[in-house]
Order: sequence, then structure tokens, then C-alpha cells
Amino acid sequence: MSTGPTIEPTRRPGRRWAPAADFPYLAQTIAQVRGAVENVIEGKPEVVKVALTVLLAEGHLLIEDVPGVGKTMLSKALARSIDCTVRRIQFTPDLLPSDVTGVSVYNQETRDFEFRPGGIFANIVVGDEINRASPKTQSALLECMEERQVTVDGTTYHLEPPFMVIATQNPIEMEGTYPLPEAQRDRFMARVSMGYPSVQAELQMLDTHGARSPLDDLEPVTDAREIAKLIDIVRGVYVADAVKEYALALVTATRNSPELRLGASPRATLHLLRAARAAAALDNREYVLPDDIQALAVPVLAHRLLPAAEAQVARRTPEQIVADLLRTVPVPDPQRRRR
Repeated sequence: MSTGPTIEPTRRPGRRWAPAADFPYLAQTIAQVRGAVENVIEGKPEVVKVALTVLLAEGHLLIEDVPGVGKTMLSKALARSIDCTVRRIQFTPDLLPSDVTGVSVYNQETRDFEFRPGGIFANIVVGDEINRASPKTQSALLECMEERQVTVDGTTYHLEPPFMVIATQNPIEMEGTYPLPEAQRDRFMARVSMGYPSVQAELQMLDTHGARSPLDDLEPVTDAREIAKLIDIVRGVYVADAVKEYALALVTATRNSPELRLGASPRATLHLLRAARAAAALDNREYVLPDDIQALAVPVLAHRLLPAAEAQVARRTPEQIVADLLRTVPVPDPQRRRR
């Protein structure tokens, strides 16, 4: 990992900045949220950190792993710890798009149509086993996730901030599933895998989860209004031109790699920078380092990439390809400062 340019941001007129005093407050609040979630999710601090980074970066999270490793538990723990409105959508083959977005229903008493909101109308939306829904239902999430609004019968309804979709899917079981299309995967800021817990963490889980669910004892440590304030602070994190160019160079490398037939999109570059801002704020920093870009490159980029046939034959995963690109793309010179 690089040390990155040690940049003292220059306060230029017209540029939006978050006051330096805001960052200790953000770090302290998120540390409380992280502690609450880790009381439920044993031995997965990095996964929890990525989830909180995505929340502060106004993104959406895809959790992909085998059954029984805590994907849904992580989603519920995060939602409950921040005391936001939460809706859970169980994706099944017979789920309709109107179940997600809502539907206009004719009211006999008022003799008019009234809108009944679907499951997407919440601050935190937990989409369980998203790849079990039909492509038509999956596409109902596209407008919601990107534009944070829902259009039904020509009327647009805005989703209240903060808004985050946490979707889970099982990559192993293929029967009765519909793989997420590229456009849908590109809407997710990051993808993480839970993985199996360590022996010690699983032993501790047997003690804490044996009698009752730890979710029952989880108390909120903040609320939606405070999270909205923290998101606003993250928007003011400084990103030097050299760091922006480094992120763009890394994304461009995925488009030029012979091992990939589909590289990362411009949306991926935006997501990478937003996530890096949030990661810097979590570390109580008011500026982004190349280290932040490197730490988030795999979870933010890998799920958007499609390996070429040769890479598939060689059993090369997108994660491995991104890791190799991180070693080849030059890191900005620490002495170079672009205002």
C-alpha cells in the first residue's frame, strides 16, 4: 500500500468544504454504530466497515455468499442500529414490480385512484435473495437506486434520504435464480462476501445466538436525521486532482485489460471516489489518500467486470485482475500537488 500524497487542502473560493471539527463527530458516531453492528456480526470488522462506508457514500450494497453466514443478519443489524425506517422484500419468482414500487388502487369511497407505496419506500431496504426475482422485477429497482425516486402511472414519488438498498444473493445455487444483469450490478456501489467466521468467532456465536437473537438486544445509537448530517459532511471531503486522476487511471485500466471483456463504467469512477471520501471521513481525515482508493478498488469495481474467455479458462476472477491492476497502475507522486 502507498502512503499517498500528504495533502493540506487549499481552501479555494467556490469549493464546498466540511469544517474540520465535523470529522471527529462523524468518526465517533459511526464508531458507535459499528460497535452495535459488530455485537451481532462476530468477527467480520472489514465487512461491517465497507457497509458503513457505502451508507455514508449514498450507495447501495450487494452481499453475496453462501446461505447461513449472516448476510441478512448484517442487513438487519445495520438498519436497526441507526433507527431508520426499514422494509424487507423477500424476492421470489412470483414477486411483481408493483410489489416493489407500489401501485395505484381505485378507492370506491373517494371514486379516485390512490397510491399504495411498495416495499422500496423506506430508509433502509433489505432485498433478500435478489437473484430469485424475475428480470422484470429486478429492473423495477433501477430508477429507485440511481435516481432515488419511483414513477408509477406517470407520477413521480421521491424517496426520503438517507436511502440505501442492501441486497443479498447466493452465488452457488443456480436453480430458480436469475443472474443480475450488468445494468443492475452497476447500481450497487460495492459488493462484499461474508465468508465463514473464524473458529473463535463461531464459538462465541454459539454462546450469544444460542438462547436468543442478539438483534433483540440491539438498541439504536443514532437516527435518520443524524445519518443525513454525516452524509453531508462526507460530501465535503477534499479529493486532490492527482487522486482523481489515479482513480480514473485505475478504472481506465480495467477497460484496456485483455483479461476483461467488460471494464468499469464512468459510474464506477464516481462510486469509487464517493466511497473513498466516506472511508477518509471514517478515519477522521478531511482529505482522500490513494490508500483509500486502493482499499476500496476490489469491492467497488470487481462485481462490474466481466472476464474474457481466456481469463475464465485460466480461472482468473475479477478480484484477482483488479488486484493485479493495483500493482501496475502508478500511484501519484507524494510531492505532486494539484490545486
